[in-house]
Amino acid sequence: MKFEKTLLITGGAGFIGSHVVRLFVTKYPNYRIVNLDKLTYAGNLENLKDIDQSANYVFEHGDIVDEAYIDALFGKYDFDGVIHLAAESHVDRSITDPMAFVKTNVIGTCNLLNSAKNSWKDKMDEKRFYHVSTDEVYGELHDPSTFFVETTPYDPRSPYSASKASSDHFVRAYYNTFKLPVVISNCSNNYGPNHFPEKLIPLMVNNIKTKKPLPVYGKGENIRDWLYVIDHARAIDVIFHNGTNGDTYNIGGNNEWTNIDLVHLLCDLMDKKMGNAQGESRKLITYVKDRAGHDLRYAIDASKLMNELGWEPSVTFEEGLAKTVDWYFDNWSWIENITSGDYQKYYKEMYA
Repeated sequence: MKFEKTLLITGGAGFIGSHVVRLFVTKYPNYRIVNLDKLTYAGNLENLKDIDQSANYVFEHGDIVDEAYIDALFGKYDFDGVIHLAAESHVDRSITDPMAFVKTNVIGTCNLLNSAKNSWKDKMDEKRFYHVSTDEVYGELHDPSTFFVETTPYDPRSPYSASKASSDHFVRAYYNTFKLPVVISNCSNNYGPNHFPEKLIPLMVNNIKTKKPLPVYGKGENIRDWLYVIDHARAIDVIFHNGTNGDTYNIGGNNEWTNIDLVHLLCDLMDKKMGNAQGESRKLITYVKDRAGHDLRYAIDASKLMNELGWEPSVTFEEGLAKTVDWYFDNWSWIENITSGDYQKYYKEMYA
């Protein structure tokens, strides 16, 4: 079968990546989608079992840190575009092991940039390298009237955000130095189906259902803007196809919540879902020592993306959170497979 385009999506077995892969595979049957994933603890091919037999889908098991492998992959497929999501992303893990984040997020990104530059040197106009990043590169906000915009100076506070800031700078450098056609997006906190249960919302859902303590950092006063992952995938689609080379686009959900208010809302949703007495799950909340370097507030101004490219969120946070809770209850075996480690068997059965 001849395809109009062949796209590389890195980190496509992860939380956000799997939603992007699914969207592109189903929306663009004329595109061949190559999903490259190392399948670390956060990579789960069960996320894609509904589309993994599609004629326009290919899975490649590999590591973006392996320079020779990445060069060979570009030679094998002659990619027309890259959507780069592969990254170490958990802040707590970056505090205990910063170098893992340097290797994947910085060196891995540079390997992809080099391979794209060398592969596309005579046909840059026909290509696009899309780097997916985070709002954490901007640091933190204290003034409640201010928001992160695309020109906000970088001020990363954790090894994770520092590694992402570095990769952003390398992407821009390759645009300015080598004229590599790039776009960057910086997104707020994602939530939704298939979220690995080390992160706040799925962790709380799992602990509420199993009646375990709900750990909340400090007093729970830290503020985050929340973005429904399916809306994020839609934004990536729009930016990849219609964004301007060299530009950055902020993606946010227009939903600012303190951590404790979010946990309260989630407790109340879960109590209703489980038929508990109202307030029962709130009794599980346990305040724990705050995380080192815990930024106070992130908030995205996504007006550039909305005004220039016509994207907007499809759900409110309350609607998206209710959809997320419903998904976890309808797919509880997914969480059980994660916590038991059985999810890693899916790759071995399908691809070994």
